[in-house]
Amino acid sequence: MNQKVETSSFFDDLERVAQVRREIADRLSNIAVAINKSELEGAAASGKLALETDSQDISLASENLRKGVFRLLVLGDMKRGKSTFLNALIGENLLPSDVNPCTALLTVLRFGSEKKVTVYFKEDCRPEQLDFNTFKQKYTINPDEAKKLELENKSAFPNVSHAIVEYPLPLLEKGIEIVDTPGLNDTEARNEISLSYINNCHAVLFVFRASQPCTLEERRYLENYIKGRGLTVFFLINAWDEIREGLIDREDTEEFQEAEIRLRKVFRTNIGEYCQVNGQDIYSDRVFEVSSLKALRLRVKDSNAALEGTGFPEFIGAINTFLTKERAIAEIRQARTLARLGYDRVREAVQRRIPLLEEDITELKQRITSVEPEFGKLNEIRDRFQEEIKITRDRKSKSVADSFKAYILNLGNSFDSDFLRYQPEISFFDSLESGKRDSFNAAFKKAFEQYINDKISAWELTAEAEIREAFAQLAKSAASYSASYTQITDSMTEKLIGQKMYTGTKIDSEDSDSAWAKWAMGFFSLASGNVAGVFLAGAGFNWQDILVNWIAVISITSFLMICTVPFMGVIGIAAIGLGVGAVQADRARKELIEATKKEFVKYLPQLAQEQYDLIHQTVNKCFEDYDREVIKRLNNDINSRKAELDNLLAQKESREINCETELKRLKNIDADVYSELQSIESVYQYLLSVPA
Repeated sequence: MNQKVETSSFFDDLERVAQVRREIADRLSNIAVAINKSELEGAAASGKLALETDSQDISLASENLRKGVFRLLVLGDMKRGKSTFLNALIGENLLPSDVNPCTALLTVLRFGSEKKVTVYFKEDCRPEQLDFNTFKQKYTINPDEAKKLELENKSAFPNVSHAIVEYPLPLLEKGIEIVDTPGLNDTEARNEISLSYINNCHAVLFVFRASQPCTLEERRYLENYIKGRGLTVFFLINAWDEIREGLIDREDTEEFQEAEIRLRKVFRTNIGEYCQVNGQDIYSDRVFEVSSLKALRLRVKDSNAALEGTGFPEFIGAINTFLTKERAIAEIRQARTLARLGYDRVREAVQRRIPLLEEDITELKQRITSVEPEFGKLNEIRDRFQEEIKITRDRKSKSVADSFKAYILNLGNSFDSDFLRYQPEISFFDSLESGKRDSFNAAFKKAFEQYINDKISAWELTAEAEIREAFAQLAKSAASYSASYTQITDSMTEKLIGQKMYTGTKIDSEDSDSAWAKWAMGFFSLASGNVAGVFLAGAGFNWQDILVNWIAVISITSFLMICTVPFMGVIGIAAIGLGVGAVQADRARKELIEATKKEFVKYLPQLAQEQYDLIHQTVNKCFEDYDREVIKRLNNDINSRKAELDNLLAQKESREINCETELKRLKNIDADVYSELQSIESVYQYLLSVPA
């Protein structure tokens, strides 16, 4: 059920979540500070507890949580009113809504204390800072020039990557970041830029227009880039209030209602399948009929306008629930679990250290020697898991590359029927006249780009699923290895201190795995993000994150360089050869398609082979990244356990330890970290208790 929420209430909820983030970030920081202080003091007492890695992880999580944002990606065809919608959402006529999409830049809108624009370039050029007026003057062109560039399939600013707009707006200050994209039916290369940001955003806002329901191009984008990717997508049917404009009698209520019913059926038919989550139909929670221009006019007059009748209260209610409940709780839950793991490591180390404080050197050496076989077993677990990762890496690298090669080589078999729907939608005979041949060639090239792009996207989905399944299996293996690993470490502790030890924080199933295993299973994902030049600094390693944009290496541009340039000239000659006097258009089309296919098939083996190596290397790197991160954490865990004992032994051999003072210090670090953990638990429970 859609929920109506006033704009002021939305801001209040975002501020509440921002406060919770800051509170937990502060608590995590306090834990890291307490650990670092204890380790510094321990170096001069009974020795460090080897908790450096835990402290670093918690510090990074705190930093990322503090600067975290909710990032929304706005997608849609040209002329759908995306900028008008965004202006209405932020409550100010900030983004230009009349610029030709051919000249538009991908723009990241974020909070800044001062109004400014920074333009980033693709080459090794320094970013350029501009004021708003200069930006608009420098990076917009007149419609006639824009149309010419579009026909030539060129970009007005080919060296520009994106722009970041900073603005002191309340919505942005509460932690919202918006990625505004150019119109999707511009060029395939530009589409790639826009769509490459999908996986780095928390939600996608896909904008339609009521007067142009679900065009062929829009269905292409949904099929290629949204379907089957597990994305959270809100569909906005803009300009709903303009439905009356197409009626014979604008005052006829019955005719208007019938038009609405027909339109709703069209949209449900086309986007209903994208609103199914775990077998549930959430169409009413994901699709909204909005009137952006009406809402903007109301907001400009009164920033606190209720916006009734514009569809915005319903949409804001849904996005509010998603961001401040679903996303926020998942994010804070991970921080809480990281704090729990940190406390468990502290308490385990403290409880191992205390019984060993009064042991003499000879007895301590014997106890350390007694657990050497267990250290050997931990190394064996690490080696077995690493070998499994490598086997999976080699198998999947070859499998995915082989599937691409077979897929590409098979394109010629279905080209005739597949390419049929991509043919230029212009008069065929007119296009063969010398004066219009350039227009036809440009349209034909764009059609071929769309065909190639769609084919790559179709294969990409199957490849992505195969890799995802492989990582899911590795996650299961990590859980299995973790169970064995924990049994061994528990046995080590029992040998060292003569009794079993219980940390006390493992109160639900998510806490049962080792810290390194949680990373291997993809539990943590407190990354700051990787949008528009922001460095990806993860507080955890998520196996899903390494798939983000991995297929981007097979870009439409590099693909077409091999194929389009050589044979487009041949196709043009074929078209000229048909002549204006061709007897039948169908025959002419058929011959053109046959000529295209003939040239295309020539280059398929080259395409398949050249991309084969690149795909193999890219998939291989995915698993190598995973291997490196997971094994690093496994090694850190094993080495820290050994260092913890070695540090104590070294201190005992070098000086007399004041057991009473050290006992007090160790209990204090345990109490300090536990206190911060309890505060985090309280804040988390508060967030859960607040009604949606």
